Amino acid sequence: MNTTQDQSSPPSFLLEELAELTGARIKGDPGIRIFGLGSIEDAHADQLSFLSDKRYLPLLSECKAAALIVPPALEYLDRPLLVSTQPYLTMAHVAQLFWEPPYLPVGVDATAFLGEGVHLGKAVSVGPLAHVGRHCRIGEGTRVYGGAYLGCDVEVGDHCFIYPGVTIIDRCSIGNRVIIHSGTVVGSDGFGFAQDEKGRHVKIPQTGIVRIDDDVEIGANCTIDRAAFGRTWIQRGVKIDNLVQIAHNVVIGEYSILIAQVGVSGSTRVGKHVILAGQVGVVGHIEIGDGVRVGAQSGVGRSLKAGEDMSGCPVMPHREWLKMSAVLRHLPQLREELRQLKMKVQELEKVIHGE
Repeated sequence: MNTTQDQSSPPSFLLEELAELTGARIKGDPGIRIFGLGSIEDAHADQLSFLSDKRYLPLLSECKAAALIVPPALEYLDRPLLVSTQPYLTMAHVAQLFWEPPYLPVGVDATAFLGEGVHLGKAVSVGPLAHVGRHCRIGEGTRVYGGAYLGCDVEVGDHCFIYPGVTIIDRCSIGNRVIIHSGTVVGSDGFGFAQDEKGRHVKIPQTGIVRIDDDVEIGANCTIDRAAFGRTWIQRGVKIDNLVQIAHNVVIGEYSILIAQVGVSGSTRVGKHVILAGQVGVVGHIEIGDGVRVGAQSGVGRSLKAGEDMSGCPVMPHREWLKMSAVLRHLPQLREELRQLKMKVQELEKVIHGE
C-alpha cells in the first residue's frame, strides 16, 4: 500500500486503501483516489460520502461524490462503493484518516511561560501565552494551545490536545490521547461547605485531585471538580459533551457518555457504558449500574441497577414514562370528561333521592 505524500499536500487514499484500512468491501474501481469526506449534499467529485438509510436515496440524484459508504442492503447502487456491515463506524474511521488538528508548530512559543523543573517529551507544542507551572510533565507529541493554563505538578500524557483557554489546576493527572476543548476547567474546587451554629458556610478545603484516564474527550466549557480527599476519576474512553458539570469525588466508568448540560453531584459512582442524555441531573452519593441509559431532562434521585433504561423526573422505567407522557397530552380532555361525568352523577343522585 502506497500512501506516501508530500507533507504540504492534503492527505489522499485510493479506494482500495480505504477498504483495507477499514475492513470494508469494494464495489467498483479500486483505483479511485479520495481526497476527503463530505455529506451527500455537499461532497465534491473527489470525495467519499455516506449513506445508510433508504430515506436519503432521493438525494443521490444531485450527489457528486466519487464513491459512497453503504450497508449491504444498498450495494445494488450503480456507483463505486465501500460496503460495510457497520457503515457509520466505517465513516468514523475514514474521517479520522482525513482529520488534521488545528495548526500548532512543534516547540515552545516565545510568549509561553514554563515554570521551574518542567519536563517536555519529544515533539511537544506549547502555544502563545500558554502557562505551564513548575514540575509539570507533558508527554510526547502533546499540544498545549495558546492561552491554556496548567498549574503546578500537572501530568499530561502522550498525544493529547489541550485546546485554547483550558485550565488544569495543580496536581491533576491526564492520560494519553486525551482531548480537552476550550473553556473547560479541570480541578476546580468541589462545592464543599459545613454550616456553623449561626448558619454560616464554612469551606472544606478540597485537597484531592482529578484523574483522567486514556482516550477521554471532554467538550467545551465543562467543569470537573477536584475531590475533597482522594480523586475525582474519569475512566478510560469516556466522552463528555459541552457544558457538563462533574462534582467532587465522582467516578465515571469506562466508555460512558455524558451529553450536554448533564450535572452529576458529589460522590456518585457511574458505571461502565452508561449514557446520560442532555440535561440529566444526578443527585449525590448514589450508584448508577453498568449499561444504564437515562433519557434527556431526567432527574435521577436514587441508585439505578445495571442495564436499566430510565426517563422522567423523578426517574422511572422508560416504558412507563412513555405511557405517562401519552396520558399527559390528554389531561385537559380527561378533566373535561371527568367534570361532565361528575355532573351526570349528581343529576342521577337527585333522581334517586326524589329531588
